[in-house]
Amino acid sequence: MITLSNVLFKWHAQQASPTINIASLHIEQGEHVFLHGPSGCGKSTLLSLLAGVTTPNQGTITLLDKAVNQLSNSKRDRFRADHIGYIFQNFNLLPYLSPIENVILGCQFSKLRQKQALNNSPSINLEASRLLTALGLTDALQHQAVSKLSIGQQQRVAAARAFIGSPEIIIADEPTSALDTQNRQAFVKLLFEQAKATHSTLVFVSHDETLQGLFKRSVNLVELQGGTHVAA
Repeated sequence: MITLSNVLFKWHAQQASPTINIASLHIEQGEHVFLHGPSGCGKSTLLSLLAGVTTPNQGTITLLDKAVNQLSNSKRDRFRADHIGYIFQNFNLLPYLSPIENVILGCQFSKLRQKQALNNSPSINLEASRLLTALGLTDALQHQAVSKLSIGQQQRVAAARAFIGSPEIIIADEPTSALDTQNRQAFVKLLFEQAKATHSTLVFVSHDETLQGLFKRSVNLVELQGGTHVAA
């Protein structure tokens, strides 16, 4: 599902040490992986590389048997829209839209995800509502402005947007940082349930190592890069 081989990335040529220097990383289809490490070790940069927002200076990033770093910018954008759901740390929701309206944005730029969403429900709106309900957002909350929701409720909207259309890869970037410990664990378990339902591979990034025990596999980014705390 995800393979990195000899991946090296620097933000600029004069940078003394690379931000990312990974000889090898392989993640199987359907795995739930906890990627962790201290602030500044390159976690967000790695996610940017996985999502095809940036490309490595050298090496290969293969997703779904496709070397995405060798694609053109437009083809990487299409690949990301079709195959990757992203949960941002600050959620990136549009506050004046309802939860349902925010969720359907997840497949607005992908005909493939629209088609897959319609395999589950008669309409995109109904599929958005189904996902929100599965993630614990009641029907009464699904039609008001998302700005009126609590942080935990907004978090569920962001997750539903990532999962709509059943993308093969879900990337979660510090999605629980604004929650207390109990609610963090509850949210992670909801993600597991939804990822299992959609057969998605989950890459969950956090500096909160109290969540590590919930995952069958964890990857320490510092250790992965030879034990060196590289430049941010």
